[in-house]
Amino acid sequence: MNRLKRARGSAVALAVVAGVWGGTLPGYAATTATTADTGTATAQSVATSPSAHTPDAARLPAIMHRLTTVDGAPGALVATRNRTGSAVLTSGVADIRSQAPVRGDSRFRIGSMTKPFVATVVLQLVGRHRVDLDAPVERYLPGVVRGHGNDGRMITVRMLLQQTSGLPDYLDYLNPQDILDDPLAHYETGDLVNLALAHPPTFEEPGGKPGSEWNYSNTNYLLAGMLIEKVTGHAYGEEIERRIIEPLGLEDTSLPGDATSIPGPHPRGYARPGEDAPLVDITAFNPSVAGASGEMISSGADLNRFLDALVRGKLLRPTQLRAMMQTRPTGGDDGRAYGLGLESRPLPCGGLSWGHGGDTFGYQTAGGATTDGRQATVMATVDPGGTDAQDDDMEAAVRAGLCDLPRGRAPGGEKGSRGTS
Repeated sequence: MNRLKRARGSAVALAVVAGVWGGTLPGYAATTATTADTGTATAQSVATSPSAHTPDAARLPAIMHRLTTVDGAPGALVATRNRTGSAVLTSGVADIRSQAPVRGDSRFRIGSMTKPFVATVVLQLVGRHRVDLDAPVERYLPGVVRGHGNDGRMITVRMLLQQTSGLPDYLDYLNPQDILDDPLAHYETGDLVNLALAHPPTFEEPGGKPGSEWNYSNTNYLLAGMLIEKVTGHAYGEEIERRIIEPLGLEDTSLPGDATSIPGPHPRGYARPGEDAPLVDITAFNPSVAGASGEMISSGADLNRFLDALVRGKLLRPTQLRAMMQTRPTGGDDGRAYGLGLESRPLPCGGLSWGHGGDTFGYQTAGGATTDGRQATVMATVDPGGTDAQDDDMEAAVRAGLCDLPRGRAPGGEKGSRGTS
């Protein structure tokens, strides 16, 4: 889910407490500040592997400090990794009541970072000739995409994955406040798809047709999940577990379905329903409203491992990975381009970051990886209701995490895991 409406404007500063979990990374000196509200000291804390790299000593900690002070998030985490080691930097608190610090091994809801997982499974099926990227959706989901100018006979599987179908986004017709009022409610995927299809396509140009324009729609990935189930006979979540989670050993990663809790250590997730409204704890939440567009739970370490395996060809055959990385411009001035469930962004240090962002109730995430073995994932614990500054700093944290990493060689014998295709 990457289209949740944000309450714009200045966010209140939140009091946070100092705390160190698991040791301090060289170069990440805990920086302290005093909040205007309470005078409580703030600090960043880190957890590292024995061979951890040492990113820039000032830039990334400064970004994390901003996320949990002026940007307004209660807590934040950034996990970085290269071929010689990994590190986690945290800031703020995991719980605004207890003031417990954010743990480096935290799990959290990843929102639309679910989409690369879903796209990877579809492309594995393409590699096995069980799905044709350029076949109409109608072949796999007969009669499902119809009405108000939406026609599955004209939309291909590739268009779903690349966000060029023109299908309306079901989230545009859901009120976030209704979900905040009843966060444990179950949603049927078919009902959400039909909610979208009750509206005309979203083409901006007169006479627009499927494939002609890029326009982000979560409906595309609900349909991709339905397609996986139709082709395999198993729920898309079961296929993600079998093909990606288990082969890569992603022990922190899960597809909760209707389960409303987050297993394992995790910070509380919050929403700010209005510009000056107090934070609402929405950690307990039924992610069926997101489904294949954004229901998953993971950790920074697991997301980095997944992105690395994906962009370095450990999950897809070369032909399908090239298809995934064939991008379309998204229309912004930041150089962002969208492939098949994977987006690219130019890095200030050269090259591209490949990854995705994610917004869901309680958490915002962003992650990226380079093809030479660097990864960075960042998480903040407020959504919806984060600020524009929070959005900017999330992306800045990924860039800093990737550009400050040395380009070391992998340790001898590091093979990685290969998913099932």
